[in-house]
Amino acid sequence: MDKVLVTGASGYIASHCIAELLKNGFAVRGSLRNAQRQDEVKNAIKTEADISQLEFCELDLLNDTGWDEAVSGCDYVMHVASPLLTKEPNDENEIIKPAYEGLLRALKSSVKHKVKRFVMTSSFSAVGYGHVKDVFNESHWTDTTKKIGAYNKSKAIAEKAMWDYLNELDPENKIEAVAINPTLVVGASLSSDIGTSNIFIQKMLDGSYPVVPQVHFGYVTVRDTAKAHVAAMTHPDANGKRFILAERCMWLAEMNGILRKNGYQKAPVRQAPNLLMKFLGLFNDEASAIAGFVGKTKFTNSENAKNILGFNFEDVEAGIVGTAKQLEELELIGK
Repeated sequence: MDKVLVTGASGYIASHCIAELLKNGFAVRGSLRNAQRQDEVKNAIKTEADISQLEFCELDLLNDTGWDEAVSGCDYVMHVASPLLTKEPNDENEIIKPAYEGLLRALKSSVKHKVKRFVMTSSFSAVGYGHVKDVFNESHWTDTTKKIGAYNKSKAIAEKAMWDYLNELDPENKIEAVAINPTLVVGASLSSDIGTSNIFIQKMLDGSYPVVPQVHFGYVTVRDTAKAHVAAMTHPDANGKRFILAERCMWLAEMNGILRKNGYQKAPVRQAPNLLMKFLGLFNDEASAIAGFVGKTKFTNSENAKNILGFNFEDVEAGIVGTAKQLEELELIGK
């Protein structure tokens, strides 16, 4: 039985990846920053899969300790762990440093132990920001010289570091690698950690935004995101590729229309003027995180996922509504 190291095991996407791996017959070693969270993570994942082949280790993105031991005995590495944020940090290196250094720690140990394939959870953030264009594919890269926000910059820098490091290795030392570049990920979490991307839905429903920012995203469900990780890890033609994941692209107002159609009438419908959002971004941390993107369309078609992996995306409407239902159950919103 092949074993997979999955970093950041307590996270929203990582926990779904672990469940998907277990359901597909892999053994999993999940990394945690705090080993005391093992029971919490086990309880979340066992709602989806048999956890008899699940074990844990303790790792920190900013500490060398334990990485070689964690990778030892694993056939694949799925590096999902990465710092997240809901507002712009005072210093962008608060998020860039752990993203970049953590990636290199995971990758160097994977090269040392010659794993079959290294899977990095990157993001559309590494693809489609800092450009005037509005249609993107896997050949495009975010321009990190532009003002694009610390999170987007961290994902682009970390993914670029992966490809650069591998390209500089001698042929006999190279390992296979892929990057997964999901757009906005939606759908119920396996735990009470709803995931940073689902905070957009929460804020649409808890009164944080009385009007809708004119922001355009791609959307994909968390279950499809996990399935794509496993497919890209094993598909013979996936090596060296990036995989953008998006079932559709739409404005936040369209997402709110889905919520209202399903009974969530608190979702606002009135759109905020772009100039207002940009002005608020000068004073409000949350507004500043999206101020640079208002009024700009971002389309992608996920051709690599469809053509190479043969991927058929599930409708994101179910994921959006699933998130809203979980937020309701957790009493984070009213209906």
